[in-house]
Amino acid sequence: MASRILTQKSAYFMLLRIISIVFPIFLIVLVGYFYGRRHRPEMLAANRLNMEVFLPALIFSALAGKSFNLADNLPSAIGGAVVVIGSGVLAWPLARLLGYQPKTLVPPVMFNNVGNMGLPLMLLTFGDQALGAAVVLVLVVTLLQFSLGSWLITGRSPLSMLWREPLFVAAALGVSVSLSGIVVWAPLMAASKILGDISLGLMIFALGVRLSTAQLGAWGIGVVGAIATPLTGMLIAWLFGELAGLSRNDQDILFLFGALPPAVSNFIFSERYNQEPDKVASIVIIGNASALFFVPLALALRL
Repeated sequence: MASRILTQKSAYFMLLRIISIVFPIFLIVLVGYFYGRRHRPEMLAANRLNMEVFLPALIFSALAGKSFNLADNLPSAIGGAVVVIGSGVLAWPLARLLGYQPKTLVPPVMFNNVGNMGLPLMLLTFGDQALGAAVVLVLVVTLLQFSLGSWLITGRSPLSMLWREPLFVAAALGVSVSLSGIVVWAPLMAASKILGDISLGLMIFALGVRLSTAQLGAWGIGVVGAIATPLTGMLIAWLFGELAGLSRNDQDILFLFGALPPAVSNFIFSERYNQEPDKVASIVIIGNASALFFVPLALALRL
């Protein structure tokens, strides 16, 4: 009887912890969604500021800070790449089996929402010590989406454009500072961190605004993508973590990364290349809604 009561209490406190982690994320998404529905704000300038100033500042401060060690975060980088590519390998025959164009289904399954949702979620779950790994995963997904993702859709990969992105310039500077052992002037690091902190809330809010304007197209492929993205991600993350002998903390971070929904950037890429954007929008909308189930599930399995 006593053990049953303890089990119930443990489950109750586990539920409270999961709610405390996911509630701030989805509340801000909802605020962005309803604000977007009511006011239709033009987010182009804010998103550009985030991509060119705030997020690069966050990445630089994380990589150049004393808490970041390149070797310590190498398993996260390799694991992230394995999850992204492995999810695509599993999604390709699924698309063929169900009669969908692989160019439409595979990229959203591969490239998850590690920027808008994943980075804040990992910080809420694991604390500031997870910032380095979270930033590395953002870089891995972004690098692969600009290269492998573009190649999957168009047959060509514009890597030359990648090094013009402030995000990667900041990453290169941050890694250089970290490896060289240079100590950045404290006020400069403080300013970089203040700018970087702006990016987290703005990313989540912008996700809600973006979802408020996207049109739900074919719901069938949307449901398939919404389910396939976290399931393939969690499966590959679990297999890699076990086979590679990752630490428990690295496995937990990678598993939560694998459970994330499709990134909104998939919709932007599909619009740019005219690759059935309505269907991709459906995958993104339903996928992010289904995160209300899959993210708590991942947390319950790993916490």
